[in-house]
Amino acid sequence: MKQLWRFIKSKALLVNLAVAIVFGIVIVVLALQWLKQSTHHGNFVEVPDLAKLSVMDMREVIEEADLRYEVLDSANFNPDYPRFSIIEQNPPAGNKVKKHRKIYVTVNPSGYKKVTVPKIIQVTQRNATSMLRAVGLDVARVTYIDQLGKDMVYYIKYKGKRINEGDKVPKTSKIELVCGNGVIPSRAQIKADSQ
Repeated sequence: MKQLWRFIKSKALLVNLAVAIVFGIVIVVLALQWLKQSTHHGNFVEVPDLAKLSVMDMREVIEEADLRYEVLDSANFNPDYPRFSIIEQNPPAGNKVKKHRKIYVTVNPSGYKKVTVPKIIQVTQRNATSMLRAVGLDVARVTYIDQLGKDMVYYIKYKGKRINEGDKVPKTSKIELVCGNGVIPSRAQIKADSQ
């Protein structure tokens, strides 16, 4: 026990402890300086407004601001923005971020995505309208022809041309429903409709 007490009081232990403490403080200070430098502590950049910029213009603005970007896929076309322009960004414009932060941008596609025309032949006009709205199409007009099934859809048109179930048209397209009016058609009309 006396030897241990002597060792604790010895100069060698005190010198070694002092060296270890100084070495530890130097390591901590260097590590903090390195962290401050590598994380750009206190260096903030304001996120620029990228709305409606083309992808090429957005790249230039991002690089000038010392930021990075990642383009996210966009499935929804927004007619209020030019094609292939930025419609959304995260973080939003005006936020303060560190240099080299990644900005996520969503690009407006070239147009509405295409949807499949549902099976609406021999369906009532009311149900056909609901089915078309469910897939993102609008009924612009309903016209009637002499056919026995009143308000029954006999065929459909898009931009004045007859289309079939399963055809693909751009979302939000205006569709014309051609329905029966409940009147039995004449033989001449049956012959004309079949052509």
